[in-house]
Order: sequence, then structure tokens, then C-alpha cells
Amino acid sequence: MQVLLQMSVDERLLLSLKEKKDEFIAQMMFHHALMLYRKGKVSLGKAAEFAGYDKITFIHKLQLENEPIFDYENELTFEMADAVNDVLRIMDNQK
Repeated sequence: MQVLLQMSVDERLLLSLKEKKDEFIAQMMFHHALMLYRKGKVSLGKAAEFAGYDKITFIHKLQLENEPIFDYENELTFEMADAVNDVLRIMDNQK
């Protein structure tokens, strides 16, 4: 089931942006989906669906925006780095 949402935008805004209504809506949907994805409220697939793209196209658009596809939390990043260092130490000890 879908819900219809409506909003009004001053036509001068579209003129100043040099965008057509459909382009403006698509950009709004993409950026809102991106915000929801950044906050971890939706998965990558759901964000793509919300923005009206398939997953691959959405990932491509993220790359164009220099947006990381995976955003690891700091603690997880440090754990991963520690694990790599442990493996390197083990490998050095085996020499």
C-alpha cells in the first residue's frame, strides 16, 4: 500500500535551480533516502527502492556523491584493525 504525500514549492525556487518539477522531486527523494540510509534507519536496498532506483544504480549515485557505501562504526573499525595486527604478528612469529 502506498501513501500519497503532497507539498508546495514556490515556482521561483525551481526556476532559480533551473530544474523541472520531476527532476526536483527525484533529487528530493534521493537525498531523503540517502539521509535515512546514513542514519541507519533503512538498508541500502530499501533506500534505493525509496529513491526509485535499483540497488546498483543507487550505489552508482552514492559514488557520484562521494558517499561511502559501507560506514563502519569507529569501534568496529578499531576491532578490525586490531584483528589484522594480530594476524600480522602471528605471521611474523612463524618466520
